[in-house]
Amino acid sequence: MINGGDTAFVLLSAALVFLMIPGVAFFYAGLGSRKNLVNNMTSSISVVGLSTIMWVLLGYSLTFGESILGFIGKLDFSSLSKNFTFAPSPYANGIPSSAFIIFQMMFALLTPALIVGAIEGRMRFKALFLFLPLWSLFVYYPVTHMNWAKGGLLGAEHMGAVDFAGGNVVHISSGVTGLVLAMLLGKRKEYRETTYHNVPFVLLGTILLWFGWLGFNSGSALSANSIAAHAFLTTMVSASSAFLVWIFLSVIRKRRAKLTSACVGAIVGLVSITPGAGYVPVWASIIIGAFGAIFSYIAVRLVRRKFKIDDVSDVFACHGVGGIWGGIATGIFSNPNINSAVKQGLIFGKFSQFLAQFASIIVTIIVVFVGTLICSYITSAFTKLRASEKEEESGMDISQHEEEAYYA
Repeated sequence: MINGGDTAFVLLSAALVFLMIPGVAFFYAGLGSRKNLVNNMTSSISVVGLSTIMWVLLGYSLTFGESILGFIGKLDFSSLSKNFTFAPSPYANGIPSSAFIIFQMMFALLTPALIVGAIEGRMRFKALFLFLPLWSLFVYYPVTHMNWAKGGLLGAEHMGAVDFAGGNVVHISSGVTGLVLAMLLGKRKEYRETTYHNVPFVLLGTILLWFGWLGFNSGSALSANSIAAHAFLTTMVSASSAFLVWIFLSVIRKRRAKLTSACVGAIVGLVSITPGAGYVPVWASIIIGAFGAIFSYIAVRLVRRKFKIDDVSDVFACHGVGGIWGGIATGIFSNPNINSAVKQGLIFGKFSQFLAQFASIIVTIIVVFVGTLICSYITSAFTKLRASEKEEESGMDISQHEEEAYYA
């Protein structure tokens, strides 16, 4: 039976997730260079129109339709007709299908936007605009189906892994994709390790993301209940823990408390708690956020200095590594007394949930890696992926959009 309160809660949560998209745009624009600001923002926000239409026509059916071998949903063009959207959702009886479709649509919009931070200043907008719909088809829809859909390969009916709000689906998928694209494209011609354009933009983006993330995680309960409240609390605690640890690490290394360090730390804490927000105790969220910050901080150094990969906004170190750690941590700290959908974690001496989490992460990484290569190859058959040296030198704002962020 449809519940008005639950429906209102899920719709509000969906609106908060939508707010994260301009948050991503400001965050990446602030971390990037001035001559690529419009391109960063356009690349992030362009997914709204593209992914919305794709989701309604194809995405929802391919993601949550009748499962084909646990990998992808059956394409059914009638799934949004015949008053289907008024019926209770098969994934949450307290809300109409339309509310579930809207909430999941926001995830399908947000995830491609996260990739953009890794390829700033190098990938032609035409190529990106072709790559993203291919990526949704070959990567996002299958990965989401495997993790969240009824009959999905990695979910409760098969492997037994859990992903409360998108550790595998959103963060590992975008993080690994960002890393692969950064490697394929190579370094920027004017590569510098720190090229922050606008620190206030970074703060604004962080606040919009943090605010939206509260709906992102708590809304994934799909009901205005105790699990939603618990997810809200663990999200705040983990983000705050990572926020403090990243500042501490920055002070140790550079003897300065940097605003950008605090902002990145908060994002890492939000990423790290996402897979287990509704499954782990509040005290565990402190540990998850703290270690997420440590692991991601180390990953930033390794990606930039050891492997010399130009992941401009540290998409893999923050989202990829944070998502991987969060999924593993879910298998360590999960408690069925909080949410009956999980088994006891490793800390209670049980191994099954931990092993399921680990296996699901490996499968997700493989699917994303292979899928990203396929999408890149198809895109390159139609247009060059990388901007020319002249386009890159003049800046992506001028070369791709004939528009500047500042005219004075």
